Amino acid sequence: MKTCPICNKQTIIKVNDIINDIEGYNFVIKGERCTSCGEELIDEEEGQRMIHIAKKIGIWGQPLRLHRKLSRSARGTVLRIPTDIEKNLHLKGDEDVLISKVGPNKILVEVEDT
Repeated sequence: MKTCPICNKQTIIKVNDIINDIEGYNFVIKGERCTSCGEELIDEEEGQRMIHIAKKIGIWGQPLRLHRKLSRSARGTVLRIPTDIEKNLHLKGDEDVLISKVGPNKILVEVEDT
């Protein structure tokens, strides 16, 4: 029997009900679970299969950082949303957004649900 890398007990069992959430999509995959501490382990093949499916439905491998220049307007600073992100988020241009400062040099822009 295998030893758990977290609690170092030999309580690892094979399971087929590990739930992994990616961008709101739930994947049920096979793996191993420690009956003592609950740690879940996914083998390489199952992980790659999940990534392959996530890529097919367009929720894996999205670019996380795009470099853009800010522009000045008479009423403030303007940040242009790139077309690929606009299409991916199905933006029309009339949505309300929430803008939050999340760090000294970071902002978060969230499209409000209508």
